[in-house]
Amino acid sequence: MINRRSGLAVALIGLVGVGIAAFPCFAQYDPGNGIWGKESGGDIRVMTWNVQDGLCSSNDKTDGLNNWNAITRIVASLRPDVLLLQETADNSGNGTGSGADSVANLLLTLNLWLHGGNDPFKVGTPPVTSYVQLYSPGYDLPYIFVSTDSDGFNRNVILSRFPFSDINGDNRDQYSDIPFIISDLYSPGGDGGIRGFAFAEIDLYDGIYAGDLVVGNAHLKSGGDSSSRAQRITASQNVAYFIDHLLNGAGTGSPDPRGRIIDTPAVTSILPTNTPVVLGGDWNEDEQTNGRKGPADWLIRAEFAGGTDGTDRDQTDMVFDTSINIFNGSRATQSSSKLDYVAWQDSIATARNQFVFNSSSIPASAMPLELVGYPVNANLASGFAADHRPVIVDLIVPLVSDPPLLSWAGDNQVGGTVTFTVQGPPNSKVGFIVGPQGIFPRVGFDFCSIPPFDVKRRPAILSTNGAGIATVDWMVNTATDITRNSHAAVKINGVFEQTNCVNVPIR
Repeated sequence: MINRRSGLAVALIGLVGVGIAAFPCFAQYDPGNGIWGKESGGDIRVMTWNVQDGLCSSNDKTDGLNNWNAITRIVASLRPDVLLLQETADNSGNGTGSGADSVANLLLTLNLWLHGGNDPFKVGTPPVTSYVQLYSPGYDLPYIFVSTDSDGFNRNVILSRFPFSDINGDNRDQYSDIPFIISDLYSPGGDGGIRGFAFAEIDLYDGIYAGDLVVGNAHLKSGGDSSSRAQRITASQNVAYFIDHLLNGAGTGSPDPRGRIIDTPAVTSILPTNTPVVLGGDWNEDEQTNGRKGPADWLIRAEFAGGTDGTDRDQTDMVFDTSINIFNGSRATQSSSKLDYVAWQDSIATARNQFVFNSSSIPASAMPLELVGYPVNANLASGFAADHRPVIVDLIVPLVSDPPLLSWAGDNQVGGTVTFTVQGPPNSKVGFIVGPQGIFPRVGFDFCSIPPFDVKRRPAILSTNGAGIATVDWMVNTATDITRNSHAAVKINGVFEQTNCVNVPIR
């Protein structure tokens, strides 16, 4: 497998001071204290966001009071493993150019957005001064799928921390839209709608995950007129049929058992047991206020509610998110409505944390560090970014083994000895630090200790033994009545995964 976190060893060897705010005891996910990362490193964070044209080639790619910079800093703050974007590529809609980006131009734009560089779309090729890795060094979404389907304005995009790879034997790992369906059962026939319903097959790391992942992304037809409402339902019915019959075999063990899906080349197997389907996007209808069975309900339940033809692997119903804004309880993602959703097969995956992100409601003490420098006031970022608010869900998926664990025991008085124990796979490299409390962002992680460190062990010299245990002794040499934090990361199948953060009160 590809190692996307090899830089962590460097980070643990050469940590340098940055501007860090001290925090009390916290876990990796503690938004009230400004910690917006995943609670467990093994979870898969999925984020969907309609970015309202802000990611297009003609946009102003600078660190200013603008939508590009706001989108950039918000994604850098939340660091999803899988990012589903809608309303990209529209230069005219953004008011900075004309027409819509080609697939090639949008791919180049997204690489500038992630990694920086000189902007070939501007006169004089000026440097991009706002990009994701500027605010979250080492974090990356290197695998990018730009849909070829477009309404002439917008494109759907799927970005992933993990590589795309064929899972079901058709030699494809990306669909810009579902294959054409011949009318059958509840499916009226056709495809995934005006902008397509894009799917990508994602290869999760072996040795950590028991299965892989399939994600779908759509921006369904907007509008309250009868034609638009009908188009949303038709697309959702077809996609539900595609998931149940082609990806999961409709309970038969074989793909497309009724022979109604024009899939060329044809898939040769249904998805493996531990591989969930996750859907997201702007589905343009609020299931609480629409007065009917809308697109989100069709996508998770198909025709009959209650688990006889549902879109979960076992034909029960999938679930969609119940995310709210953590600070004000609002479920709205656009104006006063919930139009944006994440849904998943809950017979395989379980939500650990889920939320709607809106910087306008976040108190200063809880603001992500990556947003603190947004011009004028960080609370303005979401409003400048887009008219939609992103939905974020951390999914617990089947693992080969438990995530690495850190614990401590011993005499935590000044002059005493504390022993830290790291548990992980046998004979695995370990990076380890003990230091003052604070947030230290490095290579896609938020470490809970900041320099100067009391103890630092490099992966080159610390490893778990044959039983999967590594220990570090620390003779306490600090003042009393303070707390020290410790964090570790373990290299599993070539990829560093973070442990929990532990707190040691000094007596």
